[in-house]
Amino acid sequence: MLARTALLDAPGQALRRVWPGWATCVLIALAASFVAALHQGPPMLYALLFGAALHSHNPEDRTVAGVDFCSRTVLRLGVGLLGARIAWEQVAALGWPTVLIVLGAVASTLLCGWWGAKALRLPWAVGVLAGGATAICGASAALAIGAVLPQARDGDTSNTHHAVIVAVMATLLSTAAMVAYPLIALQLGLSPAGAGLFLGGSIHDVAQVVVAGYSISPAAGDAATLVKLLRVSLLVVVVLGVSMACRKPAPPKAPMVMRLGGLMPGFLWLFIALAALNSLGWLHGLQEPLNTTSRACLMLGVAGLGMKTSFPHLASAGWRLVLLMLATSAWLAGVTLTAAWGLGG
Repeated sequence: MLARTALLDAPGQALRRVWPGWATCVLIALAASFVAALHQGPPMLYALLFGAALHSHNPEDRTVAGVDFCSRTVLRLGVGLLGARIAWEQVAALGWPTVLIVLGAVASTLLCGWWGAKALRLPWAVGVLAGGATAICGASAALAIGAVLPQARDGDTSNTHHAVIVAVMATLLSTAAMVAYPLIALQLGLSPAGAGLFLGGSIHDVAQVVVAGYSISPAAGDAATLVKLLRVSLLVVVVLGVSMACRKPAPPKAPMVMRLGGLMPGFLWLFIALAALNSLGWLHGLQEPLNTTSRACLMLGVAGLGMKTSFPHLASAGWRLVLLMLATSAWLAGVTLTAAWGLGG
């Protein structure tokens, strides 16, 4: 009887531990969403900054358990739910030339991040984060990759800290690109398909791609959105590759389920499953609720990461990381713009 009572009370104890920090992250996410809507700014950036403003150095703070829960479990759930955005028809509609161009741009940007980090004498993990965030989907990709990277021994150079810095830089650069890149496309007289390839292939955030594309024309907006979704679909490939490179292999005699579980994190399995179901048309009517839930989870996760990061940490990024993010962004923009121009504008 005592054992059963303890078992039933365990969820209640866990909820009481998590509740204060979770509620704080909810308030931060709501405030960030309100300010972002008011000023037409990037919600994730506001959530990171608001969370950092409430950073606490006290490990005994009541919010610690809930903040950890949001910055890990809830964040990974949000990344996994991104799979509901992906469908095979979207990729097929682009045509193989565009698909191959995007694949080449993503792969070369990842290499640019890795080589750039090596040239700037930064840790290899920073190069992976910078290249992946630039090549895929900005802050979301940085946080997803950071979730599978091994933690560094020195807390001052932890991969979680680097992921937050890269997410902030990616959001700032994406905001600047949302304003500047449509002007470049118009100045060069790119066709709607060419403008869509350039904008969707180079701007980091999905929402900012939509704004930039439709500021030119509906056709350019449609093309840019499809190209961007193709880049988002590559998130699982990149994170899987990083996870396999960093994760210790399962014992030879381990069950198949354990081997598959060790191959990649659970949130990537969720991403693949939802993308497959969406491609089969089985998520009709559920896609918008799943997308809304994904955005909410990502906002909570980013708020939690912000609370675990202080403004001095954000300011300690250094010029090398800033230069690396600028280099990877410039490389991706140059590759996609050249390809768009080569396809006849």
